[in-house]
Amino acid sequence: MKRGDPEAPAAPEAGKETLLVVEDDRSLREGLAMNFQLRGYRVLTAADGETGVRLAFDDRPDLIVLDLMLPGLDGFEILTQLREKEIDVPVLILSARGQVSDKVDGFRLGADDYVTKPFQLPELVARVEGMLRRRRRQRATQGTITFGEIALDPAGRTVQRSGREVALLAKEFDLLYLLASNPGHPFGRETILDRVWGWGFDGTTRTVDNYILALRQKLEVDPSRPRHIKTVRQVGYRLDF
Repeated sequence: MKRGDPEAPAAPEAGKETLLVVEDDRSLREGLAMNFQLRGYRVLTAADGETGVRLAFDDRPDLIVLDLMLPGLDGFEILTQLREKEIDVPVLILSARGQVSDKVDGFRLGADDYVTKPFQLPELVARVEGMLRRRRRQRATQGTITFGEIALDPAGRTVQRSGREVALLAKEFDLLYLLASNPGHPFGRETILDRVWGWGFDGTTRTVDNYILALRQKLEVDPSRPRHIKTVRQVGYRLDF
């Protein structure tokens, strides 16, 4: 199965931006997913609250479109859990609950935007893309990420070790940035392939292993006993500060 366009340009974030649509109405959920995919986004979907919160924590999407009235956990509970864990992913609430009190509750819990149903698709898409643009600008201007002797500059796409620049391939940088942007969070190999290489890449998860090995050789003091780029058994990899 195709994974995406391997030539897609990379902003400071690695690979395609990922949207999570949490909506129990099947036709609406699938319609939103199709429209966002046609615009080049990677889209995850969930029909209930438990699946939605799991995907939000496991896949760390770039933006969440969140219904409030869901089976299991409702949207407010999902939003509360995300913000309690200091996960700052932008959240757009999409709900039939249009009372001012509902909107106030949503914003107080950490929502970034609120759209009521019924809605116009072009407006929703414009709001989502505006939120993503702000997130890109924020990432592009964020400070250098440092861990140990390593300094990673997202805006300049450079990496230094002990003050000396380390030459990285484009995908090596994207992979390192993905891990460094989510310290302590384990990423599965398939997720790394999706986020860094995209859906058009025909390689295997062995590619991830090879790139991790290269990064360790270039950045770790002892590549055989890495301090930062750690293997998570039966899962994949994480980066520890």
